[in-house]
Amino acid sequence: MNHEGRRTRYGYVSVVSCLAIMLVWWIAAVALDAPIILPAPDEVLRATIGLLGSKAFLSNVGGTMLRLLYSFVLITLCGTLCGILAGRFIAFRRAIAPLVALFKATPVMSVILLAFIWLGTSDVPVFSAFLMAFPVMFVQTMDAYSNIDEKLWQMCTVYGIKGHRRLKYLIIPSMMPQILTGARQTLSMIWKVVIAAEVIVLPKYGIGRSLQLAQIQLETNVVLAWTIVAVLLTALGDATFDLLIGRISKRSPLR
Repeated sequence: MNHEGRRTRYGYVSVVSCLAIMLVWWIAAVALDAPIILPAPDEVLRATIGLLGSKAFLSNVGGTMLRLLYSFVLITLCGTLCGILAGRFIAFRRAIAPLVALFKATPVMSVILLAFIWLGTSDVPVFSAFLMAFPVMFVQTMDAYSNIDEKLWQMCTVYGIKGHRRLKYLIIPSMMPQILTGARQTLSMIWKVVIAAEVIVLPKYGIGRSLQLAQIQLETNVVLAWTIVAVLLTALGDATFDLLIGRISKRSPLR
C-alpha cells in the first residue's frame, strides 16, 4: 500500500474512532440523565456554538493566546541559549543542573500558587509556563549540541571552516531537528499550563477564567465547550507550527 493509501486508511480509522467516542458519550449521558454531571453531545455542541457567537469569545481566546505566545518566545530563546552554553561548557551544565532538576520536579500547581503570591495576575501564567516548559527546551538543545559528531568538528578544523561558516554548515543543521522537537513539545505543554494558571488567578480575559466561572455556575456543558475550544486551538497551533517549519525547511539554503 502506497503512502497516500495509508494516510486515507488512517483517516478512516480516526473518523470511526471519533464516532465511537461520541456514541459512548451519548449513551452514558442518556443513562445518567444528569446534565450537571455529563451533558449530552448535542448540548455541548449548542454551548460551543453559543461561545463562538458571544462578544467575549475573541477577548478570552486572544488573552490566552497572547500569554502563550509571549511564554513560547521567552522559553524558546532562553532554553536555546542556556542549552547551547550547557552543551559547550561543562561547568555551566553542572551549575544549572540543580535548577533545571528543581523546575522538572516541582508540581505545576505549586508553581502557580507561589507565583500568585509573588506576582501580579497577568504575570502568573507566563511565569508558570516558563518554569514548567524551560527544562524541555533546555534539555533538547543541550543534547543537540552535545551530540554533534566529533568527526565533523575535526573535519571543520582540518579544512579551516570557522566562524559563521561552521555555524551555517555544521552547528545549525546538526542541532535544528532536536531544537524543533523541543519547540513543538514546549508549545503543546504551555497551552495546558497557561490555561491552568488562568483558572487559579482569574485574569480579566482568558480561557481558564471562562472555565472557572462556568464551573462555579455548574454549567458543565459550557466547561466542556471551552475544553473543546482549547483542544482545537492546541491542535491548530501544532498544525500551524508543523506547516511553517515544513515551508521554512523547503526554502532553507541549508538543505
